[in-house]
Amino acid sequence: MLVVLLFVSGFFAMAETAMMASNRYRLRAMAQAGHRGAQRVIALLGKTDKLLGAILLYNTLINAAIATLAGLISVELLGDEKWVLGAATLSISFLILVFAEITPKVIGANYPDQLAMGSALFLGFVLRVSDPIVSSINLLVVGMLRVMRLNTQSGED
Repeated sequence: MLVVLLFVSGFFAMAETAMMASNRYRLRAMAQAGHRGAQRVIALLGKTDKLLGAILLYNTLINAAIATLAGLISVELLGDEKWVLGAATLSISFLILVFAEITPKVIGANYPDQLAMGSALFLGFVLRVSDPIVSSINLLVVGMLRVMRLNTQSGED
């Protein structure tokens, strides 16, 4: 189960990087020529705040589940001494960094357009399913930014 969760977390990290690194001009041209994957990506990038919110929501939940599961497995196998949880935390942090964050993000940065188009259908579904939660979180974030007197408008075109 840990391997599956690491893979899913890696997918979200890779998709996030691919979406943000994709060539919008090339994708717009492909979308205008009728390419369905490019059309999906352009539509998702039109709601960057919600897209990032959904990706980060699921990635955070999955990474928390990975850490919890690793702790439970470690305690079950090695006992409940303090060093066990410390060792589990260090081990799972390393695994998350390598297999669910850095490697997938490097892959996403190296093949952004292809991976963005390949993941757009699933990300669109994720966005629709999580829209009420993401919208609520985004309202909270905008409120906090306003309290801090920071710009709440994106720099997107």
